Amino acid sequence: MNLYGKQGQRFHQLTNLTTVSRKENNLNRSTFRSKNQKSSQMDLKLKLEQLHKRVVGLKDQINTEEATKNAFVMPFIQILGYDIFNPTEVIPEHICDIGTKKGEKVDYVIRKNNEPILIFECKHWKESADAHNSQLHRYYHVSKARFGVLTNGTVYNFYTDLEKPNIMDEKPFLTIDIEDLKDNALKMLESFTKNEYNLETILDSAEGLKYIKAIRKEFEKEIDIPSDEMVKLLVNRFFDKPLTANRMIAFKEYTKKALAISINESISDRLKSALNINEKIEKKEEDKAIPVIEDPDASKIVTTEEELEAFQIVKAILREKIPSARIAARDTQSYFGVLLDDNNRKPICRFHFNTANKYLETFQNGKDAGEKKHLFNLDELYDYRAQLHQTLENY
Repeated sequence: MNLYGKQGQRFHQLTNLTTVSRKENNLNRSTFRSKNQKSSQMDLKLKLEQLHKRVVGLKDQINTEEATKNAFVMPFIQILGYDIFNPTEVIPEHICDIGTKKGEKVDYVIRKNNEPILIFECKHWKESADAHNSQLHRYYHVSKARFGVLTNGTVYNFYTDLEKPNIMDEKPFLTIDIEDLKDNALKMLESFTKNEYNLETILDSAEGLKYIKAIRKEFEKEIDIPSDEMVKLLVNRFFDKPLTANRMIAFKEYTKKALAISINESISDRLKSALNINEKIEKKEEDKAIPVIEDPDASKIVTTEEELEAFQIVKAILREKIPSARIAARDTQSYFGVLLDDNNRKPICRFHFNTANKYLETFQNGKDAGEKKHLFNLDELYDYRAQLHQTLENY
């Protein structure tokens, strides 16, 4: 028996509806925030890509450190949302006395809510952003800012004090290279923008980023030159005999090859999977398309596995700069072509694999100035990343 009657039932129904409505609103807000974050990150990436074009176009005319700051670094600070024309927010040549040394100046101090949050030390664009951090180290020690940035206008290294309080770490926890923007780095950089800055959030993420970066570097070293410890760790799991000096030399080489093969096959599998998805999408589009007269020479064209594998490698390289949807392939009797936007007037490269000697033709000097490069194996395609990226810039 219901002690509350119809009114109680009605109240219970309204309560359930309110709970469901709140859940839906929370989900909608979460979805909205996620979309806004992605949009904000894409906007940040677009602005940095535009800055990169500016750097490429101007750097040969930039002959001093001061010019580097004005032409490259100040626009970067502006992209982060800070008012470079407000001397209370972006302070140039800020005096930073160090002990008995008076009048020392840090290039820029960024303030928010009247508190210093970032200090910038700038170098000429021709200098390495990995050097000279001793000067930034001294400025950091006497500054109240928790983050220091060392930059040459192209690479921006972000430092903090994760190891010892008030003493800047030797290694940066974040590196932004505007010539090679990474999505995970951009996500972290967004936390430094004026609208998103939050000290606790950045510090929580900084420690993870620092150690992930360090582990990755050690892993890459092991891939290039496996250490004795790595070889023993792997080999002792299946090899019962003692590892003599000669066996260690042999197993080091085996380990290096095994790691390389494993990584390459993993990449190849992912590329094939992506290619299959694209082919399914293209097939659906073809089914909807109006039939056209077939090329009478089409039956003479044979697309080989080697050409498809080469296309997958080049596609992976190009996807660092553009979406995969803009990368098209077109096979002919004499070569296999890779095109931008499926446009014959925008060739990216061509594979000439129909003879005993195999060649890659690149177009970094213009669509009418192709250069053929002899290939001994497909792995050498990775050596032409710069030329392939430069070709995209031409269009």
